[in-house]
Amino acid sequence: MKNPNWNSISLKPGERLDELQRNGYVIIQDQERFCFGMDAVLLSGFARVKDGGSVLDMGTGTGIIPILLEAKTNASHLTGLEIQPDSADMARRSVALNGLEEKISIVEGDIKEAAGLFPAASFDVVTCNPPYMVGGHGLTNPEAPKAIARHEVKCTFEDVAAQAAKLLKPGGNFFLVHRPFRLAEIIVTLARYRLEPKRMQLVYPFADKEPNMVLLEANRGGRSRLKVEKPLIVYREPGVYTDEIYDIYGY
Repeated sequence: MKNPNWNSISLKPGERLDELQRNGYVIIQDQERFCFGMDAVLLSGFARVKDGGSVLDMGTGTGIIPILLEAKTNASHLTGLEIQPDSADMARRSVALNGLEEKISIVEGDIKEAAGLFPAASFDVVTCNPPYMVGGHGLTNPEAPKAIARHEVKCTFEDVAAQAAKLLKPGGNFFLVHRPFRLAEIIVTLARYRLEPKRMQLVYPFADKEPNMVLLEANRGGRSRLKVEKPLIVYREPGVYTDEIYDIYGY
């Protein structure tokens, strides 16, 4: 279903409008800055939000995760926090384009200061697709949008975990996507902030390859018990997604 406002939006130079295959929703993106990838879509499919729940997406970029979660869940309200002004502006315009201003708020701010931007223990769910690479050593321009999205130049995973722990209600859930090579560090860090890992799923590009993503759910103050879900395989063969991936994308 084509969004009725598709032809009425004024895009800035370099921007494009992409369909999301959910509720006729669209999103504004700029390939020179950073476009959402499969990791964000998989996180939106992995996250669970109870009816009436409140959600915070830290480092929301152009707002892809709040928009997809609004389409897939019955959350009462979703908030996206983004440090880069241009990305936050695109997110706000995408929210408005989809008529979701009453359901989704975009806040410009630093993840490291999130607990000062929102009341303590005010969210049922926190999601995050954080930078995967440690530090910004060797980067030509650490302030470039793509560098900020991919490298820990603005915040570390420990910053993310610490803020999520402060903002989640007791018993609230934290959902994230990351890289398996940092899994041991991630689990230790989550436990340090009493975010108990409860559910994990490894994502494999092909059935005979090593995993390249890991999806995690942690519970604030939960007891020690981790469920490992069956692997998620992305491609049946080159260029052909598995049925699970088609379902997550909404095709």
